[in-house]
Amino acid sequence: MKVFRRLLQFATPLHHFLPEYLIYTFFGIIFGMLNFTMLIPLLDAIFKTKEDKVPVTVLPEFSVSDLKDFLTGTFEYYNNIITAEHGSIWALGFVCAIIVVAAIFANISRYLASRVMGRLRMKILERMRNDVYARLSHQSLAFYHKRQKGQILSTLTNDAQEVENSVVNSIQVFLRDPFIIIGYFAVLFMLSTKLTLFTIIFFPISGALIGYISKQLKNKSRYSQEMLGKILNVSEETIGGIRIVQGFTAESFMQRKLAYINKQFSRVSRSMFNQREMASPVSEVLGIGVVVVLVMYGGSLILSGDTSELSAAAFITYLALYSQILQPAKNISNAITTMQRGLVAAERIYEVLDEPITITEKANAQPVQSFADSISYQNMSFRYDDQHEVLRNINLDIKKGKMIALVGRSGAGKSTMVDLLPRFYDVTEGAIKIDGKDVRDLKLTDLRQLMGIVSQEAILFNETVFNNIAFGQPDADREAVMQAAKIANAHEFIKDLENGYDTNIGDRGLKLSGGQRQRLTIARAIFKNPPILILDEATSALDTESEKLVQDALNKLMQNRTSIVIAHRLSTIQHADEIIVMEKGEIVERGPHETLLQQNGIYKKLVEMQEFK
Repeated sequence: MKVFRRLLQFATPLHHFLPEYLIYTFFGIIFGMLNFTMLIPLLDAIFKTKEDKVPVTVLPEFSVSDLKDFLTGTFEYYNNIITAEHGSIWALGFVCAIIVVAAIFANISRYLASRVMGRLRMKILERMRNDVYARLSHQSLAFYHKRQKGQILSTLTNDAQEVENSVVNSIQVFLRDPFIIIGYFAVLFMLSTKLTLFTIIFFPISGALIGYISKQLKNKSRYSQEMLGKILNVSEETIGGIRIVQGFTAESFMQRKLAYINKQFSRVSRSMFNQREMASPVSEVLGIGVVVVLVMYGGSLILSGDTSELSAAAFITYLALYSQILQPAKNISNAITTMQRGLVAAERIYEVLDEPITITEKANAQPVQSFADSISYQNMSFRYDDQHEVLRNINLDIKKGKMIALVGRSGAGKSTMVDLLPRFYDVTEGAIKIDGKDVRDLKLTDLRQLMGIVSQEAILFNETVFNNIAFGQPDADREAVMQAAKIANAHEFIKDLENGYDTNIGDRGLKLSGGQRQRLTIARAIFKNPPILILDEATSALDTESEKLVQDALNKLMQNRTSIVIAHRLSTIQHADEIIVMEKGEIVERGPHETLLQQNGIYKKLVEMQEFK
């Protein structure tokens, strides 16, 4: 119930929904019951079972204690007037008219209630997805290292949808059907207290059976949701890496991998489906069993001539009213079992929402609008969680306007070192300072506004060229975007696209070549115009012709900026002001290109081993 209560917080303030829904539901129940209670006078009028009864000629006074007599007396009073003035046919028409009007208002009320619940449903789903997405967008990179992408996407899509389909539907059932049962039972008590008390004893039996089924169902729901996440993860990997899958003729391997996971998911889902569907027939069989007992017991009273408590017409109406309780009871039992899967999905959602954000901004964080002097790594060390140190005792000063190159074998810690500067992670020991201020003491948005990042993978979005360059600024000046593209050597190919800057480049920019995609990322960095530039192997995946265009764009980008460059190509870094050679998380050599070659150390070996081309 704790998870269920938390889900209701997504619908706050409830006073926008709950009173309106309950009012419509109340009238829907009242008019619905009126339909069936009209069966008594209808049957009496048809079969003339009350011709010997003294007609009601005085309108009865209202009394809560005699509510049943007041309602029946009022109806009979007006019915007798119509009969006396117009005859029995008109009285029959009067009863039928009430039934039709009651049916119309009952269905209008139910429709209006469903509209309110639709608003509530969409509000819960909308807020849930927004909150999950917001939480994900503020998590550190370490969060994503611990989770599969498919599991995260499954939480945002499948789990949220499951909550809507099960838990939110259950909310509607719990807000409506108990009141329907209570209302109908109130009328049943009016008709026959003895019969109604007799039927109530069957409800605990049904509840115990449904509770057992629900407990078994919840135990399997989490495993099912995990399997669904794995299916999504394998599918995403296949689609994202389709060139490799087909190039290595691994289609059959990936199909077998997915088929195995899919089989596990199907097995558990079948079991869950069988258990969930068991709740409905159990409740229905019990309900029909009670109706049969009622028919036997009540019918025996009618046949024996004992109509002191229940007339024949009232007994038929009683059965009709009781039959209307079966569906709400069935709905509640189904909701209880179905909700278990939704609650498991909600728990997975709250695992994301409750995951602490490790990269946070201090309450008294200092604003920073410019970069004036230097970047300083001071006795800095870093480790991922409880793993061994990835970086150890790093000391490095980067003066404004200088170009620093980080080189070393794969796994030396180069990318991690630059990821610490914009606080994608936080240092474990020591500090990183900008102009003498610890980056952890600065406003996070201000800090990242100082930096532009161009990575090895050209990360683009399924948007237009314009929106990719002016990323996050849809109202950007078009001339400024075009100027950035010209500096990045991208304007020429952009203007030849079908719709120029308004051309959609597809998922991850796959409509463009590798060099074109990379030049767009450079144009994006140029448009941002940051004082600090981070280049993480920005040309390593390009052919020679594309590399020349991209390198020329990078040279323009780095002018008058402080640059930290990670590269595998000698042409990219040989003119750096200082080259930092890293080995196993430590700085082992540093200096200009020529000086490092003369030292005959690790840097020279890297060059000779053609680590740089």
